[in-house]
Amino acid sequence: MCSRYSLTSPPEAVRRLFDCAAVDEFPPRYNIAPTQPVLIARLDPKGARQLRLVRWGLIPSWVKDAREFATLINARAETASDKPSFRGAMRHRRCLVPADGFYEWTGGRGTKQPHFIRLNDNELFAFAGLSEIWLGADGSEIETMAILTTRAQTMTWRAAMTGCRS
Repeated sequence: MCSRYSLTSPPEAVRRLFDCAAVDEFPPRYNIAPTQPVLIARLDPKGARQLRLVRWGLIPSWVKDAREFATLINARAETASDKPSFRGAMRHRRCLVPADGFYEWTGGRGTKQPHFIRLNDNELFAFAGLSEIWLGADGSEIETMAILTTRAQTMTWRAAMTGCRS
């Protein structure tokens, strides 16, 4: 599960990586948390690439009151297409979430220690994601997203870190 990540690369580097004409302005952040505005790469209705800021925490289109719904920050890739909350987004609104690192924690309750994981060359990468537009009864719109996750591979910690640096 991904619950914190970073994006500190300049907007121009992100724009180049995704080959987009423009990018919504975003500040560099080392500790991006759920419910914050996050950058996603997606296709617009005409098929052109775009980089947009949306809220991290997917709200399905069928939710009546967004204030009473616990947002969904992650979706299991293995089951997302079967879940009503993600089915439409999985079929029609996939996206990429630019990042230059993410956090994993070790230790027990009260003693957890964060570890920052990034590529050795500090290059940008992207998480797979799903986006959704929630429409309120008053006509308001909230663009949201969730990160697709998968079960951890069975390997040692050292093997998992090959090619990465903490």
